[in-house]
Amino acid sequence: MTEDPFGDERLVELYDLDNPSGIDHDYFRALADELDASKIVDFGCGTGLLTRTLAKAGRDVIGIDPSKTMLDYARRQPGADSVTWIDGDLTVVEQSGDADLVLSSGNTMMYVSDLPAALRALHGALKPGGVISFESRNPTTRAWEQWIREATYGERDTPAGHLREWIEVTEVDHGRVVFDAHNVFDDGRDAVFTNILHYRTTDQLTTALDQAGFGEIEVHGGWRGEPVTETSRLLVFRAAKADIGRAAAATPGEDR
Repeated sequence: MTEDPFGDERLVELYDLDNPSGIDHDYFRALADELDASKIVDFGCGTGLLTRTLAKAGRDVIGIDPSKTMLDYARRQPGADSVTWIDGDLTVVEQSGDADLVLSSGNTMMYVSDLPAALRALHGALKPGGVISFESRNPTTRAWEQWIREATYGERDTPAGHLREWIEVTEVDHGRVVFDAHNVFDDGRDAVFTNILHYRTTDQLTTALDQAGFGEIEVHGGWRGEPVTETSRLLVFRAAKADIGRAAAATPGEDR
């Protein structure tokens, strides 16, 4: 992930306003309930808007994010005391092997440069049979081609003051898309944050999950289980950590 693309406190305060709870959060909450998850790891939790709603009696919820600014904000929100917040990236994921669910919302996996290492780390956090779920933007839509100043420029009044904003792509290379997010406040300062997204195909993500030790891999073209098409905006993944015990039991033993 990038070091801290949301390092400006004024922008962090606007993040939840620009990214409110929606069908994606409904999906993850329903999945947690379906699994009757008693331990959940939210990898790339950001401001914790979703994370805090996952917490309830008898459930252990852990939020991990590399942005100290975002986590400091998350810790100040109502319900924050019900979550364990951890600053860091994939290297701080505890290899406890007891989580029922690992999730990553907000296209977190697209910010991860070393996907195999991240999936291995998250695999180690899950118990056998535990589930991982995340979404990633579909590269076939080539959304980044519209990320130019003329198409993304806007002005608005915000709690942080009047804001002029736009994004511009600066580099595209084999699925790696680099863009600058410009944020000009009343004082004239342009807070520019460089973001790096990794667009990966369905096959690339499926292969990475398989190589990390996941099975029962499902992919849909939306939050309601839509089939994947060329025009699907999102790829929504769900997979399970192989239950080694059951797999071993199902394998015929040697004759004695």
